[in-house]
Amino acid sequence: MRKNLFLLEELQQLDLKIDGCNGERQALLDQMAELDRQVEEARLLVDAKRGELALLEEEKQGLEANLATEEENIARSEVRQKEIKTQKEYQAVAKEISAARKLKGELEEQILQKTGQAEELAAEITAREADLASLEENMGTRKGEIQEGLGRIDRELAADLVSKETTTKANPANLVKRYKALREKRQGIAVVEAREGNCSGCNMNLPPQLFNSLYKSENLVLCPHCQRMLLLRQDVQ
Repeated sequence: MRKNLFLLEELQQLDLKIDGCNGERQALLDQMAELDRQVEEARLLVDAKRGELALLEEEKQGLEANLATEEENIARSEVRQKEIKTQKEYQAVAKEISAARKLKGELEEQILQKTGQAEELAAEITAREADLASLEENMGTRKGEIQEGLGRIDRELAADLVSKETTTKANPANLVKRYKALREKRQGIAVVEAREGNCSGCNMNLPPQLFNSLYKSENLVLCPHCQRMLLLRQDVQ
């Protein structure tokens, strides 16, 4: 049994290492996903700003078309005004021209505002496009580093899994099954040392008579408190 327990402890170390590698691997994958998210977010923001600019330009073009129409109306009214014979008609046309000129001024002001807004938005888009390009460049470098890390981890995992398979086969199947069940219940730690009268897994005191069974190493001994498998290193007792 002692030999089996030492093999199980070796298996546990491999499992813990594999758990750590898988955790590190997932962390790198999460970093990769976060980089993609940041770039996609920056791209969407640039696209949104481009859409705002396109809408602004469309509104500006509409205002310019209205302005051109009003200028034509003013020009026609001024020509017609010269041909009017009565004072009443003259005053009516003058009123139309005054209203049209007022509207023309308002349109010109709106166009001026839209032009300023478009210029500011265009400058913002240029800055954001530069930020996006820089982010994509940095992301490419960082992704390369992450890929290197993933490659290293995958190589370690492959080697550890081969060792795990060999160590697992060296133990009785029923003992390995029990070990796996304990690992799931005890946060990955199924085999622990009995040291200085305590279980090193839960730090609870162990009955003195339990050590007799551990010394004999004939049967599997479990901690009465946490139910982990107890291993005694006689050379350090």
